[in-house]
Amino acid sequence: MEEHSFEEALERKREFLFARLREVGRVMIAYSGGTDSAYLSYAAHQILGTEMLAVLADSPSLSRSHLRDAVAFAESQGMPLKVVDTFEMENADYVKNDSTRCFHCKDELFRVMSEVGTPLNFAAVAYGMNVDDLGDFRPGQKAAAQHRVLAPLAEAGLTKDGIRQLARAEGLRIWDKPASACLSSRIAYGLPVTRETLDSVERGEEALFRLGFRKFRVRHHGELVRIEIARDELGRMLSLAMFEQASADLKKLGYKYVTLDLEGYRSGSMNALLPISEIGFGKPEQPVLRESAK
Repeated sequence: MEEHSFEEALERKREFLFARLREVGRVMIAYSGGTDSAYLSYAAHQILGTEMLAVLADSPSLSRSHLRDAVAFAESQGMPLKVVDTFEMENADYVKNDSTRCFHCKDELFRVMSEVGTPLNFAAVAYGMNVDDLGDFRPGQKAAAQHRVLAPLAEAGLTKDGIRQLARAEGLRIWDKPASACLSSRIAYGLPVTRETLDSVERGEEALFRLGFRKFRVRHHGELVRIEIARDELGRMLSLAMFEQASADLKKLGYKYVTLDLEGYRSGSMNALLPISEIGFGKPEQPVLRESAK
């Protein structure tokens, strides 16, 4: 009975989402290829067809593998897609990498989307924020609020798990895709974001992927690199042979010290270093939400 009630609630949220997209009409979606934005883009395409446009921002902070996968998914669904260049690396406030970095990234994204959308008559912009994101440190939400970007998934009351279940029900291969934050999020706050560092992080994560790991992070702390592996995969790393291979691969990238985080992979672990006063910046003053579906 409890499972049935959950399924009914999830279906009501899906119906709310689709109704909201019909109401919004012609809309651009900030699309990264991750589960949330991919499902939102899929839903918008189901409802609006060519009256939606998925916009994928390309910059040095986006890994080439994620770019290729995002494009491939959009093409497999026949969704209108536009890849645009963003220039957050030219913003000194972004490069210095303090607690507001994500704000400057999203501010640049929504600025570029506005420039792209205006001549194409796209007045509305939406992104993949969900209910779970509201309780996290997400400075990008502040940028979204300032640009009046819509958050249909959160409006519908959808959590990350709910979105994954809806995507799975639709047979979308991205339903269980690991979270894929930008490469800059791997760099410890206070260390500048450079193309060289982003390249090292990307190559380090490619090395772990080749070793067979699926859910992990390579965290850059200057001369030291910290590896986070999901707990259900951590056992594979706990052998001398794997230690030696991972260490050798990462030291080739210039790191002097390679460490394994015994707490395992967790999203946003860099935020643990931020003082409470700075974490408050990530809370949008007035999130763009309507009444959520029950």
